[in-house]
Amino acid sequence: MTPIPKSAAQLYETDFFAWTEKTVQLIRAGQFGQVDWDAVIEEIESLGRSDRRELKSRLEVLLHHLLKWQYQSGLRSGSWQNTIDEQRNKILDLLQESPSLNSYPEEVLAQCYHRGLKAASNETQLPIDTFPVECPYSIAQVFDVEFLPDAIDF
Repeated sequence: MTPIPKSAAQLYETDFFAWTEKTVQLIRAGQFGQVDWDAVIEEIESLGRSDRRELKSRLEVLLHHLLKWQYQSGLRSGSWQNTIDEQRNKILDLLQESPSLNSYPEEVLAQCYHRGLKAASNETQLPIDTFPVECPYSIAQVFDVEFLPDAIDF
């Protein structure tokens, strides 16, 4: 039995991948009247939000690991440094692909720091008040591939 073709709008709700293929076919064929433009607009908006969410998430992880590096220097590992390097690289890739996000890390630094701080406290089991209330690193330091904070000894 051959499946009955669905409209682009129906596919969007039931089979996202099929919807993307159908939408591309319709646009390439110039059949713009059959395109579910509301869904296309929704997906384009979602792409922009996705980049912002990814940037924030990577910044949180980066700050978390910088704090661990600084406050648990006796446990430093190549894995921690690799995580720091990877997050920096991925953030820089995002910023190169979307230069209009260049100011965004500075805008969300405080928020990301507090989330990274909580993760560092949880993971290290150090009391949260062990760490600075505000981010001790400038955005330039956070992104500087040569920067690793000095150890804090207790």
